[in-house]
Amino acid sequence: MFQKRRPATDVIARCEAFACFDAPRCTSAMFRSGIERRLLGTGAGVALLEALITTVTGAASATVGVLVGGIVTRRGQDHQWSRDQQLVAYQELLSHYAEFTMVIKRAHADHRGWNYDWAEWSAVLTRVSLIAPAEVAGEVDSFGQSVDRFLDRVAREVDPVHTPLGEEEFREASAEVAQAQMRLISAMRRSLGGGRKGLTFWIGGSHADPASRGSL
Repeated sequence: MFQKRRPATDVIARCEAFACFDAPRCTSAMFRSGIERRLLGTGAGVALLEALITTVTGAASATVGVLVGGIVTRRGQDHQWSRDQQLVAYQELLSHYAEFTMVIKRAHADHRGWNYDWAEWSAVLTRVSLIAPAEVAGEVDSFGQSVDRFLDRVAREVDPVHTPLGEEEFREASAEVAQAQMRLISAMRRSLGGGRKGLTFWIGGSHADPASRGSL
């Protein structure tokens, strides 16, 4: 008597239900006939393996995409935060410089004494140096040294009450620090990105002699 063969669909269903990854043993144990084993090896088993590979590959690609996207986003946020902090520190530094130079200039003009919080000036110099790129930090150091020499000439060596400087004398004393200020501003602009270039002209508020402007 001939043994009645089961339909091929039964064979495929049983293979998918067991999801066996050991093809030789699975085939021999589950399917008695050579026809069933050949069917598994050439059809249903291959389809099952392909489906599994596709699923795993898709999941891995999605995971990698999420990780890379997160890293890129985090780096972009860190860069924006750093640039924002640099801009704030730059503004503080230039504001302090403009404030105390104007205080000193008015003291000479009015023949009176003056005072300033130099501890805060030192603190803002340090803050800028900590977060600024190397080029800007170098210009900050040069600017600070120029400011110190400027203070020698307009504050430490003269008394605005008894021996005040005239307008022209004050401009001459300010020439060096004014040029250092412009070099610093140009470096700051470049450090903020966006294709900003260094300035080739003097900005308002500089105490430099008009004849020396443009000689950066």
